[in-house]
Amino acid sequence: MAKWNATDIPDQHGRTAVVTGTGGLGLETALALARAGCDVTIAGRNLQKGADAVSHIQRAVPGATVRFGKLDLADLSSVASFARQMENEKQSLDLLVNNAGVMLPPKRQVTRDGFELQFGTNYLGHFALTARLKSLLSNGRDARVVTLSSLAANGGHIDFDDINAEKSYRPLAGYSQSKLACLMFALELDSRSRAAGWGFSSMAAHPGIARTDLVHNTLGRRSIEGLARTLFWFLLQPVSQGALPQLYAATSSHAEAGGYYGPDRLRETRGHPHPARIPPQALDPVARRRLWEISERMTEVAF
Repeated sequence: MAKWNATDIPDQHGRTAVVTGTGGLGLETALALARAGCDVTIAGRNLQKGADAVSHIQRAVPGATVRFGKLDLADLSSVASFARQMENEKQSLDLLVNNAGVMLPPKRQVTRDGFELQFGTNYLGHFALTARLKSLLSNGRDARVVTLSSLAANGGHIDFDDINAEKSYRPLAGYSQSKLACLMFALELDSRSRAAGWGFSSMAAHPGIARTDLVHNTLGRRSIEGLARTLFWFLLQPVSQGALPQLYAATSSHAEAGGYYGPDRLRETRGHPHPARIPPQALDPVARRRLWEISERMTEVAF
């Protein structure tokens, strides 16, 4: 794994991928996959950003097979609509990268279905999307689901008594819970897929601390956090570097099913892909099963 880079991505011709998120890590991931020959659908809720992302990739990779799909992860009806569209267009899917997310809204917000915004978008939307694309993934070749977690998951806790933050909302606690849920989902999904013979593997990844616009997009450039992100940009690694762990999980023949990957240096904040430390709360089988069952009830989608 030493110094694994995007140039090490194996040939992806003949493979199909869905990547959620039209900017930042999602755009870099879609670009790298397209450059390797993959047929990529980049999915997001903003039509203009989606068109810009497709144009960016096509300029960088003339002849790339890339398209935009309308998907709002904060709206379960949109998730269902996107999945139906994919089923109408494709017979199989080789790769799903659950990447998109929101971060630290200062006041509690909810999705269209009434879920706390971070938990609903970062986790539940991707849970429902993966379930609805299960049949296509089962038909894929060496099919993989890669779900993005975060270093914030290390301090995360699933508050089963207030999972929707209706009693108390704290931005960082909500974000950490959503990213811990993503990691627990990735691990539980792989375990269930192997046990039931679904025919695809599941992995998780995190980008360390990367120079994305996630804080700017959620809190605004003039917020304290946004100003810090602007002024101290040099402390964060480039987005292209931050995307490497999820690209490694998505494409490397050495990536292990059920694995978790992040940067290899400075307490996993930067560097090249390497097995990441899994926080002990993500390894609790009882909590993972409980989260899975609650998620099926909340989304009304079952695997």
